[in-house]
Formats: sequence, C-alpha cells, structure tokens
Amino acid sequence: VICGMRGHIGPACNAVGYVDRQVWGVNHFYSHPVWRHLKECTFSSPGEGPLREDAPSWCYAPFEPEGLLSSISAILSGTIGIHYGHVLIHYKGHLDRLKQWVSMGFVLLTLAIILHFTNAIPINKQLYSISYVCFTAGVAGLVFSGLYILIDVWGFRTPFLFLEWIGMNSMLVFVMAAQGIFAAFLNGWDIGLRSMFLSMFGTQREWEHSYMSSLQKLPFGELLLECCTS
Repeated sequence: VICGMRGHIGPACNAVGYVDRQVWGVNHFYSHPVWRHLKECTFSSPGEGPLREDAPSWCYAPFEPEGLLSSISAILSGTIGIHYGHVLIHYKGHLDRLKQWVSMGFVLLTLAIILHFTNAIPINKQLYSISYVCFTAGVAGLVFSGLYILIDVWGFRTPFLFLEWIGMNSMLVFVMAAQGIFAAFLNGWDIGLRSMFLSMFGTQREWEHSYMSSLQKLPFGELLLECCTS
C-alpha cells in the first residue's frame, strides 16, 4: 500500500496502521480486517465474500485493530470506566453520584458529537479514535446512570437480573461472543437460505430475506443466548 499523504483516516493510510507496520511488521497483523466487507472490496457487501477483481490494494492488506496507538485510546476508555467506579466508592449519596456520572457522560458525548460532525476526528471503531472513546464512554455513563436510578434508587431489580447474570460471567460471555459462538448459533449453520435458529423458531414468510433479517435481529438473539449461558 502506497500512501504519500498525511492525516488520512481511511483503511489504507491511517496512523494506526503506519505505526504498527513500523514497529511490529505486517506479519503480526490480523489478516482479515473488517474493511474487506466494504463495497470497494467485495460485491457481497455488507457481508463477507470474495474480493472484487478491481479491488484496491488496501483490500488485500492486513490490519491490526488492536494495535499500538489504538491500545492507548483503549487505556483511556478503561480509565474513564475506573473514574465511574471511583465515584461509586467515594460518593455515598445517590444524588452526588448521579451528578458526577451524568455530567461527565454529557460532556463526553457532546465532545464526541462535535469532533465527529466537524470532521475534526470522526468516530471510528477500527482506529479507536478519541471521538469513539468519548462517545462510547459518554453513552456508557448515561446508560449506567439510568440503570442506577431504576435498580438502586427505585428498587426495580428483578427485571434487570439478566444483566447481573451476564456481569457475573462476563469473561465467559466475552470469549463466546468474540469467537463468534453466539453468532454462529443464530446465523452460522445455513439450511438453504435459513439458519438453524430460523429453521427452529421461524417460518420463511416471517423471516423473508432471512440473511438481512437475521443480521438485524442478531443482537437481540445474542443477548438472549448470553442470558441463558450465564
């Protein structure tokens, strides 16, 4: 891949890939990056398929989404999470805790939106950009605050027990999700145009265009499987 440019955040010539190529070498990269699903690389987009004959060279290039620079951003994300926990330990009142979480969540979310829509630093998960860190951390803070109000302040614990189960078995859930076990169960073993899950629990008419339908419903199905596994 020949770059000859600066400040680029596309698949080919971003700083994350450049630093990793210089430090680690391409032999230590992930060989099937997510950008192979782009329409520039395959006619099967947004699914996975053979690369186009006219695909640009970067479609064939390896990329490490958890590289050196992106790991620094990931550390920042973890540090923000530690701060949320720090508030929980050192602030005893509900209102004091919520003030900290909600204010920080709104500040981070606002910063992320500004960075993204001004095109200063667009939200990019593969590069783990600062705007992505701010967006996810801000949303996490606000969602956490909402759940805290429902469960700890108002006492609605029973409807959210499934979240407690997942939290108590977080490593198991993470490994099974990361290895594609949950996704494979729902959409991996095809029987014609239908997956095993759809064959057991749906009809062809209900799940018309089953591939796209199952992609849309996959997160909910995975959440159900995670609860059952936990």
